[in-house]
Amino acid sequence: MDDALIKDTLTGLLAQLGLEVSNIATTTESDGLIRVDITAPEPSRIIGWHGETLNAVQTLLKAIIRTKEHLEKSPFILLDVDGYRKTQEEKVQRIADQKADFVRRTGSRIALAPMSPYFRRVVHTYIANSASMQDLTTQSVGEGDYRQIVLQLKVPKAGTRAQKVQEVSEELSPVMAEDDFGNLDV
Repeated sequence: MDDALIKDTLTGLLAQLGLEVSNIATTTESDGLIRVDITAPEPSRIIGWHGETLNAVQTLLKAIIRTKEHLEKSPFILLDVDGYRKTQEEKVQRIADQKADFVRRTGSRIALAPMSPYFRRVVHTYIANSASMQDLTTQSVGEGDYRQIVLQLKVPKAGTRAQKVQEVSEELSPVMAEDDFGNLDV
């Protein structure tokens, strides 16, 4: 993906919205994610209420790039303003650490609060790639805005309530297979 195209398109889009930026830098990560870091004099105007403006600009940018590049599907572009999204990612990872500790102590499964597809992806990747979390597994359950991650031990401790409940009941199992959801991103 052409970094200059992303920068030029984003600069033009933000200018049309009356949003000033100081700098735009792109980084391509190993999993194909293109992270775009924006520095702005008034970052809160670009972020918006709970990141809604940032998400809207990101959606527009991806659609414009997809059209200009004649791509089959939208590129995986993630906008961040003055570290806002990075801070959110770290917060979600800290929550996953806390819940992982609970799961290990009790042997029970636990469902995290519903979150966006991007932040579910952050948790799945964090658990899968952390050496200290190899005893845990994640699964997305639910639908739409209520989709959440269930965190559990790969093999429940013998004799624990969690093992007995898991043998008898699968109340947290997804209604539909993960493949039914197609391309989900931020």
